[in-house]
Amino acid sequence: MMGKWFSGHEHISMDVREGGVAYVTLNRPEKRNAITIEMLDGLKAAMMEADDLSSVRCVVLQGAGGNFSAGADIAGGAASGDYDPADYRAGDSVENDIWRTTLRGDTRQILFKMHKPVIAKITGNCLAAATDVALNCDILIAADDARIGFPATRALGSPANHMWLYHVGPQWAKRLLMTGDVIRGKDAARIGLVLKAVPPGKLDAEVDALARRIALVDPALTAAHKRIVNVGMELMGFTTLQRLASENDVRAHQSPALPAFMALAREKGLKEALRQRDEPFGDGEVHFDD
Repeated sequence: MMGKWFSGHEHISMDVREGGVAYVTLNRPEKRNAITIEMLDGLKAAMMEADDLSSVRCVVLQGAGGNFSAGADIAGGAASGDYDPADYRAGDSVENDIWRTTLRGDTRQILFKMHKPVIAKITGNCLAAATDVALNCDILIAADDARIGFPATRALGSPANHMWLYHVGPQWAKRLLMTGDVIRGKDAARIGLVLKAVPPGKLDAEVDALARRIALVDPALTAAHKRIVNVGMELMGFTTLQRLASENDVRAHQSPALPAFMALAREKGLKEALRQRDEPFGDGEVHFDD
């Protein structure tokens, strides 16, 4: 798609369907839609396009190939361009790390700040930095068997976009972040992390029906409804918390666990580093008694 804001992207696609619903897709299935810096820029452009297009009334954000996203691409995916990276900031100091982390956090917040409503359709894995994206959406609907969580909190940092507190309250936010455990979609609905969970075969119809229902309302009205709820969150300290979340992620980067993990990944490969990080946690899932 070629438009005013979005001119197409190798790993981001956009499809405006009948009824005023735009589907924006993280489209890198061979990497479980692992998110690069360039993908974040493409996602922001697609959301700006949808927000500006008169024909769009609601947006659905989804992932291709059975996963929403496995998180940030920590094995590569650096931004490319016709410049020398040595001339620009690197993560070699606390200040530079804060600058870069804040910039990426601000990019993801387009989902929260744009005027039109966004529904996240969660399938498969929605992990780590992918939750920074999904939880900024207005409504989340998941497959029963989707896996949502931030395993990277075991070694790599803390969410740079902190929405956990607003969705699930302090105890569940701490429970999930302190362990890095993931929660299945059906249980995520029980604690309010997602609005609803449905069997995988019914997810497409469930999300499309809600998106079309929302799209029946004039965009000026849905924008007003979205804005007043968001202002309420801002009065609860949302804007300040997001700024502090980026800086807190940098604070978490100072843990000895991060350089130890990266050294192991360089020596034995990312897969082995992830195995050693996660093996002590068993299946790494939250389990309810019933």
